[in-house]
Amino acid sequence: MFLKTLRNKKWFRIVSNIYVLVLTIFVVWMLFFDTNSLMIHLELRREINKLEKQQEFLREQIQQDRELIETLSDPEALEKFAREKYFLKKPDEEIFIIEYQDSLKKNQDDR
Repeated sequence: MFLKTLRNKKWFRIVSNIYVLVLTIFVVWMLFFDTNSLMIHLELRREINKLEKQQEFLREQIQQDRELIETLSDPEALEKFAREKYFLKKPDEEIFIIEYQDSLKKNQDDR
């Protein structure tokens, strides 16, 4: 009795249609279970965006390095860079590093 009344309802006839069932199964399969599913596409899209940001950062770094190489092609600039960055000196020179009070660590009170 219940089955007969259920079959006569319009929404049940639409849902039980073989084409609707196949289409529903196909859509669910494509959205969640297939190797090219929507979830995988979203994940790959996030990864592509992350890699594009990293690529832009690396391009900026390359540009900065090129500018530094151009600057260091001058011998005087190269000497200045080596003295400031790596504390290099000529054989007959002495280097004094001056630290200001505000640049010292806060934990020196323990001494």
